[in-house]
Amino acid sequence: MGSTRDRALVTGASAGIGEAFAERLARDGYDLILTARRKDRLDAIAGRLAKETGADIEVFALDLSEAADLAKLEERAAADDRLSLLINNAGFGAYRPFVDLDPSLAEQLIDVHVTATVRLSRAVLPGMIARDRGTIVNIASLLAFSGTLPSDPLPQRVVYAAAKSFMVTFTQTLAGELAETGVRAMVCCPGIVKTEFHEVQGMDLSHVPRMSSEDVVTATIAGLELGEVVCVPALEDASLVEKIGEAQRALLGSASVGARSGTGPELAKRYRR
Repeated sequence: MGSTRDRALVTGASAGIGEAFAERLARDGYDLILTARRKDRLDAIAGRLAKETGADIEVFALDLSEAADLAKLEERAAADDRLSLLINNAGFGAYRPFVDLDPSLAEQLIDVHVTATVRLSRAVLPGMIARDRGTIVNIASLLAFSGTLPSDPLPQRVVYAAAKSFMVTFTQTLAGELAETGVRAMVCCPGIVKTEFHEVQGMDLSHVPRMSSEDVVTATIAGLELGEVVCVPALEDASLVEKIGEAQRALLGSASVGARSGTGPELAKRYRR
């Protein structure tokens, strides 16, 4: 008889936050679909967790910036009637000045952070909505909120930060659409985490205090229980997230007063000559 346990799909599962999610979810009773580019790492993680937890684990060694690989994973996810959790975690930084960022690398950043997140979410949602339960978690970054901050001491990050900002807005808007269903959407925005993420870019952060991947996972799961849509693992005052929302609503409301009154929006005085 086949397993009846819920299944979770985790992208970027060969190390760091993705591996920590695989560990936690297997121990929490999920069967898993794990994907990343490094098959040897995935096989080792899957073999160990299957032995330790009894979880049924499938491994897909894929590059989500490749359309054919992404389509293969979409097809697998859409057909799974036990898939109740999607963790869109795959990502990389490629920090450098925008003018020095190779266009093909910029495209890969968008493919992995934006396109894969959108397409995998779209692939799993019909089934989740039909079953009236399911959760999508997108792993973004605190850099999603860094658009007005300088690149010193922060990294030069134009495309990466913009992609993470997309993930935040995408998730918030999607969560609103799903409010009347049994399906949830959350975005997690960690700060600096102790993973391979920076080392593979040649950045030595060994001297910088960093959060563990396990704490990011703990925050995400606790945030879901708290009903959060935006989870910031190191943020003590959660009202700061709501204040961002209040500022956005105030801006939209102020700029559309004329549209609501029927007179049409008027050109702001500072732009008149």
